[in-house]
Amino acid sequence: MNEECVFCKIVKGVIPCYKIYEDKEFISFLDITPRNKGHTLVIPKEHYRWVWDSPTFGEYFEVVNKVANALRKAMDTEWIVSLIVGEEITHAHVWLIPRFEGDGHGDFIDISKVLKFSDEEMKEIAEKIKQKI
Repeated sequence: MNEECVFCKIVKGVIPCYKIYEDKEFISFLDITPRNKGHTLVIPKEHYRWVWDSPTFGEYFEVVNKVANALRKAMDTEWIVSLIVGEEITHAHVWLIPRFEGDGHGDFIDISKVLKFSDEEMKEIAEKIKQKI
């Protein structure tokens, strides 16, 4: 664990999150700066700088697959964008962003466009996704 890392603090429960999924090695939660409704992160609980540093890379992407398919069903869309950037927070993470017809992003997701949802909306979105896992 990295004491300064915001994601490590989420794993420890120091910072709350809108949790979607958790097992022994991974946790998934809604992004608090969503690029679209349902924008979800999947991270290893252990602090690794990059996704490919995870010694359980295959299991990591099995969880990403599980969460992405739940997200697709919950958000009633076939279009889930997955991104691995890793510049904004130095803890391995995968973004899963649902896309919707007419969502205003055009052909490509605009990652500079951040949406705002109320606490109640975020809780409802998280619960809807959890029910599909």
